Amino acid sequence: MTARHALVTGAGGFAGQWLCRELARQGWQVTGASLDGDPGVGVLSEDDHALIAWQAADVSDRAVVARLLDAADPHAIFHLAGMAYVPDAALDPRLALDVNVGAALTLLGEVRTRRRAGTLDPVLLLVGSAEQYGRHDHDAMPLSEEAECRPRNLYAATKLAQEVFGLEAFREDGTQVVCTRSFNHAGRGQRDTFLLPSLVRRVLEAGRTGAPTIAIGNTGTVRDFLHVEDAVRAYVRLADDGFAGEVYNVCSGEGVSVEALAREVMLAAGVDAALAPDDTLRRAVDVPILVGRNDKLRADTGWVPQRHRADIIQELIHAAS
Repeated sequence: MTARHALVTGAGGFAGQWLCRELARQGWQVTGASLDGDPGVGVLSEDDHALIAWQAADVSDRAVVARLLDAADPHAIFHLAGMAYVPDAALDPRLALDVNVGAALTLLGEVRTRRRAGTLDPVLLLVGSAEQYGRHDHDAMPLSEEAECRPRNLYAATKLAQEVFGLEAFREDGTQVVCTRSFNHAGRGQRDTFLLPSLVRRVLEAGRTGAPTIAIGNTGTVRDFLHVEDAVRAYVRLADDGFAGEVYNVCSGEGVSVEALAREVMLAAGVDAALAPDDTLRRAVDVPILVGRNDKLRADTGWVPQRHRADIIQELIHAAS
């Protein structure tokens, strides 16, 4: 059987490395492209790392994208390149537009050109964000893909724009675009500016120093967490069995408040401390509750999550200890 070829943009990032690992273990030939190229061994073992053809590439540059497509000749493209941290987009809106929207348009343009010429017709998975949904009432949860998108920050707006342009390419000329709205996912290797790794870091610091309190932001905020390994498995399943022109939630379907999450971390780490609200950790614009439904993903691809939130917490504690 001839190996399938995959091109992963943003391959050096947290989810990108996990995706490259999953694809390689499933027998794909993987080209991993990111601004910095080879991320080195870390998330990936030496054996996994050696299976990836790493490329330093700016995918907002059309000539660079053209060279990547010629070299990789992909059956599927997984577009993860972009700003992944909500506050980063607010700090540099123009860069956020260039990275989260411009790069997707460049990639779409090159794929559409080749499709019209009959030289390449890959599945193009555009990874979006649950932030696109914005604020909905508590009784609307969990959200299905039919829920209205009401982006409340620049990051969410750029991810929605990427989706709109991708689906337009499908409607216009049949480009095989599949879009995700990915909810929170975490695991080993994620930056500790993100919520769960940040909680683990603060809890472990309190355990080491004997601090009586742990700083925390919006304790009542509710989020849906998925292990990153399950998230990237969903991406591969969608490339195989997802329907072009469709949007899929990638989520656990279960919500947890930040306060409950912090207590789960403390219990797992064996740390007893009080939670102290800290205004500096609160986002100016936050969505109180964001939980998704994954029925469509399950029905169309057969995907089911195999890991649990407790697995994420244990892995993060082990990695930070």
